[in-house]
Amino acid sequence: TAIIVVLVVSITMSTLAVAPNADAQETTPYPSREKTISVTGMASASVKPDQLNINFGVETQEKTAKAALDSNSADMDKIISAIKSAGISESEISTSSFNISPVYNSYENKTTGMWTQELVGYRVSNIVTVSTAKLDSAASIIDNAVNAGTNRVDNVYFALSPAKQQSLKDDLLGKAVTNAKSKAEMALAPLDHKIIGVKMVSLNEFAMPQPMYGGVAYSMSEAVRAPTPVFSSDQDVTTSVNVVFIIGSN
Repeated sequence: TAIIVVLVVSITMSTLAVAPNADAQETTPYPSREKTISVTGMASASVKPDQLNINFGVETQEKTAKAALDSNSADMDKIISAIKSAGISESEISTSSFNISPVYNSYENKTTGMWTQELVGYRVSNIVTVSTAKLDSAASIIDNAVNAGTNRVDNVYFALSPAKQQSLKDDLLGKAVTNAKSKAEMALAPLDHKIIGVKMVSLNEFAMPQPMYGGVAYSMSEAVRAPTPVFSSDQDVTTSVNVVFIIGSN
């Protein structure tokens, strides 16, 4: 009787030990038998910029911070009024940077040979940005600002407005996907295969063009000069997508 009991227990334990392994084998997925093709689709467009951006302002230096600020504020009031007279509204003007910094002169002490810094005043820099759809106003904006006292014109560039960027993205995205499908179909035709599904779509970064800088030719010292020439040009925009198609034989 003792021997029979031991055998029954041994058989039961063996059965329990085998069961997990059998379950593990049953749940192991089979390798995927999908056949796929990966294709990159491209789309591009040449578009006219619809936004003019000009960064300019004024720097002033005085012995005290208050004097420098007061002088700078008075100059900026004249400049803002001047660019408004060129047809620019207040909503199209924004401050891009404002800074108050001390100004030092360095000199060498003839006795000790050490260099010493002496505070000689304060400099205030106030830079504003004009962003407008009035592309033809670039020359008059710059001329009015310079005549009113601007002593810094950092850059002038043409770009795409956020609304136009979004519209381009939507349009080019569909064209890029269509391009990827066309490439896949041409590649599969000689192989007697066809597209039967889509496994994955990966959207690449939308490649916006670099700002197109216009020429600004003038001298601050000129009292009388011709209008500032500024020109815009078309910009190339591209986007791409990677599509993995599921394929099957015809």
